[in-house]
Parts: sequence; structure tokens; C-alpha cells
Amino acid sequence: MKRILLIMLTVLLTAGNSNGQCDAESFTTTCIPQLASGFNFLKGYKIDGRGGELTKVEYSYVFTKGTKYMINICTANASGIIINLFDSKRNHIASSKVGDEFASAISFPCKSTSIYYISYSFNDGSDYCGGSALGFKK
Repeated sequence: MKRILLIMLTVLLTAGNSNGQCDAESFTTTCIPQLASGFNFLKGYKIDGRGGELTKVEYSYVFTKGTKYMINICTANASGIIINLFDSKRNHIASSKVGDEFASAISFPCKSTSIYYISYSFNDGSDYCGGSALGFKK
């Protein structure tokens, strides 16, 4: 009897943990076709804040002068994740949050070839899971 109870408890606990897992891959795949018309897909980014363990998730990419870039975000909560873009000197370039408004994408005309940092931060702890796509057009 103890063995059956232990097995049932293990199954219930395992099932409960699997529901809370982040499916960032699915969100990333959803984001790719949502790039604005004329933008070509470059790279997808998985955003997994590990249920609140991380305050931000950051990636880097070399942007090329004369190219326009778009970074979009897909998440269950439209205001849950904020995109911030920084140049190589960590100067803040753009954000998907302006005042109290949240945008699902930012667009950036690159004026200098360099490394840029794409930072995803979590707003009010409401959502720690999402995906993003980076696109470009000349």
C-alpha cells in the first residue's frame, strides 16, 4: 500500500512540474512569421526566465551599417516581457516599453556596424517565458 501511495505521489508531483515548464521554442517558432512585411528572418531567441530565477535574458548579435532590423516578441502576456536594445558601449538604443505602453516589436536602423545586445526583461513578474525573432531588410 505504501508503495502504491509513493508511486501516485511521485506521478502527481512530476505532472505538476511539467505544466510549469517554459516552452520557449514554441513561442520562438510563432514569432518568425510575425515579422513585418519585407523583413527576412535572421535568428530566433528563446526567452526562459526559469520561473522568475532570472531577471533578464540577454543575447548579442553583430548588426551591419545601413540595415534595418526588427526584433519582435511572442509571449502569453503582451506586457510580460520587455525588449531593450543596447549598443557595444551598453548605451540604451531602443525599448518595447514606452511610458505605460508595450509594443510587441521594435525596429532599428543600424548606423554603425558593431555588436549589439538584445536584452529581455520581465515586467512585474507576470511572465517568464516567451520567444523572439530578429529580422532584417536593406
